[in-house]
Amino acid sequence: MQAFHMRDCIRKTKEGVSLTEFELRQLVAGLTAAEPIPDYQIAAWLMAVCCKGLTDEETSILTMAMRDSGQVMHWDSLPGSVADKHSTGGVGDKTTMILAPICAASGIYMPKMSGRGLGHTGGTIDKLESIPGLTTTLEPERFLRLVERVGFAVSMQTGNLAPADKVLYALRDVTETVDSIPLICASIMSKKLATGADSILLDVKVGSGAFMKTDADAEILSRLMLAAATADGKRCTTILTDMDRPLGYCIGNALEVEEAVRVLQGDTQNALGELCLRLAAELLAMSGKGTVEACLAQAKKTVTSGAALERFSQMIAGQGGDARITENLALLPQAQCKRVLKAASGGYIAAMQSEELGRAAVLLGAGRMTKQDAIDPGAGIRLAVQLGDAVSVGDTLMTIYADSELKIDEAEPLLRKAMTISPDAPMVRPLIHALYTNRT
Repeated sequence: MQAFHMRDCIRKTKEGVSLTEFELRQLVAGLTAAEPIPDYQIAAWLMAVCCKGLTDEETSILTMAMRDSGQVMHWDSLPGSVADKHSTGGVGDKTTMILAPICAASGIYMPKMSGRGLGHTGGTIDKLESIPGLTTTLEPERFLRLVERVGFAVSMQTGNLAPADKVLYALRDVTETVDSIPLICASIMSKKLATGADSILLDVKVGSGAFMKTDADAEILSRLMLAAATADGKRCTTILTDMDRPLGYCIGNALEVEEAVRVLQGDTQNALGELCLRLAAELLAMSGKGTVEACLAQAKKTVTSGAALERFSQMIAGQGGDARITENLALLPQAQCKRVLKAASGGYIAAMQSEELGRAAVLLGAGRMTKQDAIDPGAGIRLAVQLGDAVSVGDTLMTIYADSELKIDEAEPLLRKAMTISPDAPMVRPLIHALYTNRT
């Protein structure tokens, strides 16, 4: 029997020597063993990976080993194609709340497991939990029955999915190794592959408000994730989407639910609506529903007919929430205080620092800096302008919401700094930068 020594793994990775499959699988097994590998040795290896990288083969093996560290789900009881979607994190990203009902109304199943927000990026779970009464803590049987009946449900990610990733990420977070692209790939794809979907859509955010700041890094991550999905026999598409400006007009939990409902009500002639329809078309095409063009037409039909909004309403009711919010948005939580920020000069919105807007939303109470922080569901920012818009002196730039004037006072300087007005119109990049797929 081969012997495993963690010190050998640290040394080899530090010297740029590839680890064997045996070594990588033993390393991952040691993360959750009864007598785990010491944190200081794992931390040393993570830093070596951050400095020297991993080969594509090592990344793929690491991903599969992390997938196999816990439960791998199967959806044999669902009479149709099962799809999943993941976003790498951004500001104002409420696509799951729009995409999932559209796909469900189009005949595919989306048993969606999501997470909370942390730092400047929001989380789908926090957004949905701003709906009065809605719970995202679902017993497996209730979750499955709801997916069977409605076509989708959204639940907190179970701790049994890729538990090795939980251990590894906690150490990455405190050792400044979060930004290693091979480790990001293994973290995302181990969980996605463990969910057991037939088709996976990966929305890779790129820009000032994303973890991937450049197209070059986003393309590397996309290629690695696509390779991992292909190796596991999954259909997969990765789409690079712009995060140099927030997605849509609303940042904050109840505010983003409101914006998602408005899109499902038919307000799709905007960047958010158009992106969600395109994402839905890609997922439907991967699921065998036709060409991308035909699937785009089908996605639009689910919105115009009201079928997608009805699925969203059914999901809310099925998870204990007040489904009347799809007809009366005033039932969503409202902030106690608000303030309107106006333009001090005329010109064009030349830059919107998404990360700064996200950080300001956290200060207002819409996000958390630690997992223990409480969230104010009504807090956030409603933008009145988008990148490239012309403004005059006194025009409204945004409205800020919080439960106290003190929080607004704290966030206002950051918000003013986050938006640049220039006499010259900027060049606005397309929302979709690139698309990669293994779909044949």
